[in-house]
Amino acid sequence: MAAKFDLVVVGGSFAGLACARTAALRGLKVAVLDGKSEPGARVRTTGILVKEATEDCDLPADLMRKVRGVRLYAPDGRALDLHAPGYYFQATDTAGLLRWMATEAERAGAKLMYGRRFEGATEDRFGVSLPALDLHTQFLIGADGARSHVAQFFGLGRNRRFLAGAEIECEPLPGLDARFLHCFADSKIAAGYIGWAVPGLGMTQIGVASVRGRKPQLSQLFARVATTSGGDSVRVVERRSGLIPTGGPVEPLGRGRVMLIGDAAGLVSPVTGGGIHTALHFGRRAAQLVGEYLYDRGGHPLEAFAREIPRYRLKRVLRRVLDLAPPNALIDAMLMTAPLRALAQRLYFHRRSGDPASFEAWQEDFERGNMEPQPPSRGGELRCI
Repeated sequence: MAAKFDLVVVGGSFAGLACARTAALRGLKVAVLDGKSEPGARVRTTGILVKEATEDCDLPADLMRKVRGVRLYAPDGRALDLHAPGYYFQATDTAGLLRWMATEAERAGAKLMYGRRFEGATEDRFGVSLPALDLHTQFLIGADGARSHVAQFFGLGRNRRFLAGAEIECEPLPGLDARFLHCFADSKIAAGYIGWAVPGLGMTQIGVASVRGRKPQLSQLFARVATTSGGDSVRVVERRSGLIPTGGPVEPLGRGRVMLIGDAAGLVSPVTGGGIHTALHFGRRAAQLVGEYLYDRGGHPLEAFAREIPRYRLKRVLRRVLDLAPPNALIDAMLMTAPLRALAQRLYFHRRSGDPASFEAWQEDFERGNMEPQPPSRGGELRCI
């Protein structure tokens, strides 16, 4: 007799584990399927978290390191420092963080089934059967990445536009300023995107992505990072590669009792390639909607989910511009101008304005005890209504 579940999640990465934990905490009987041998195997993301991700979900500080600014390099070597008061990114031990999330999902009551691949399913009026695994579920969620097998099998929307990325992890580069994410705008190295070097948690991540059809030049970026940091030869610890969906949400996102989340749903910024925050947020939201649908007479999860997810309309337009891979001469001419600085500030820090003071000036004022509260930027009275 098939094992019965309320929810089966295919894919045990950020979106799938966030969904499984929330569903289990709400009393649903949940299983997670993933072909990997264990949660931290075959990591395909840089694991950089925006501040909002750690505000939405409490994550362990010992698996993260705060990075408070972005240093953006032009092809000619000039650099632009970007930062905003109160904002930061988190470099993570990504494999360790996924293992922690898996443990938390299991503690909440989810059944984790690693080493078990999705091999097809059949729908009936009671839910979805997975005969190869002898499972039956009332609802199925596909969180199985940019090339989702769930989407393919059920004829759902599929990602069609991608960036191709490659990354290495190596021993720490002491000369690389640890306060910044180091981003390299260079169409010869990263056509349509950027290269990056991240002083991470006990290691340095160096990666690059390009529009498909243009090979990302990881070796050239590595040489440039070595020059920037004053390093020579370093030992590479790990290599990874993968596809980053850039087309925005797929359609349809689901039908019947099947729905997509995370990269499978195209919930990735077409400009920055960031998707972990939306994976965590909408993974949890999907679990809430499924629980309400199954047990609280709520509407179909797909209706609310489709209304709430970001559409990235402006970012999709910007992505088409970036896909043209502007020549380096144009990047050199434009990057340090005020409009491009403002655009970069908005892309990295959203609506937050830049801080005119340098990190060094801020640190000196802090150590002197001169950090008085600043008056509100806008006037007006506080009223009770």
